[in-house]
Amino acid sequence: MLRRNFLHRSVRAAAGVLLSTRGWDTRLAAIAPLSSKFSASDTVTLGRTGITTSRLAMGTGTVGTGRHSHQTALGVEGLSRLLLNGYHNGYHENGLRFFDAADSYGSHPHVAAALKRLDRSNVTVLTKSWARDPNEMRADLDRFRRELGTEQLDIVLMHCLTEADWTTRYRGVMDVLEEAKQRKIVRAHGCSCHSIAALRAAAKSPWVEVDLARVNPAGAFMDSDPDSVVSILREMKASGKAVLGMKILGQGTLRDRQDEAIRFALGLNVLDAFTIGAESIPEQNDAVRRIAAA
Repeated sequence: MLRRNFLHRSVRAAAGVLLSTRGWDTRLAAIAPLSSKFSASDTVTLGRTGITTSRLAMGTGTVGTGRHSHQTALGVEGLSRLLLNGYHNGYHENGLRFFDAADSYGSHPHVAAALKRLDRSNVTVLTKSWARDPNEMRADLDRFRRELGTEQLDIVLMHCLTEADWTTRYRGVMDVLEEAKQRKIVRAHGCSCHSIAALRAAAKSPWVEVDLARVNPAGAFMDSDPDSVVSILREMKASGKAVLGMKILGQGTLRDRQDEAIRFALGLNVLDAFTIGAESIPEQNDAVRRIAAA
């Protein structure tokens, strides 16, 4: 799908979300308290990849497109400071060791600035490519490593897949990532999906090691209704894939219902980790606090 067509669809989806807000309260009100304790800094293992990292990933792409996002608007110093605060806020360890970047967010320089001040081996770096051609993916992998200042990329995802047949249509791109893994340029590969058909294809594909999926109790900016999406994520989890959640707060539409949304994500028992894109240090600290209080 052309990027502009995707953006047009996103605008229409946003309009639908705004029109359907009255239907949220019933589902949110039904979310029960959790039976166990969680922390944003919990060490989790991502499926069968062997990668261990923090439960909460620091998102850098709230409304991210055209190499710009709400987070990159903070500037390289501002966003790198936010990432460093998540890792260590100066008073104690926040313990967030998972950086969620993407080419389309333009966040590689910001992540690189933070990595220069950290032990690289303690941080998981996930990034995403829009490449739909094998040569484009090869070029992206080389460029991403230069931009991020790292020899190895922990997780690389094919970004924003929408086609039901993407596992055959883009087989060449998948092969490039598989080769990169064999060469230890990439530790794990997978996808982020933006249609229910693409998500179903990802669940069936043994190539997918990591899936980043949109999930929240309101169905805001998701591929389908929460029940349908979660059933597919459970299939992924059962097959050993790493299941990562995004749009946990519905791209800000659940800002006033954060506790319920976080409890929903944690209570699914299907997400290995999830990403939230804070836009300030107080907002980030608040997310860490809410997860601990859930």
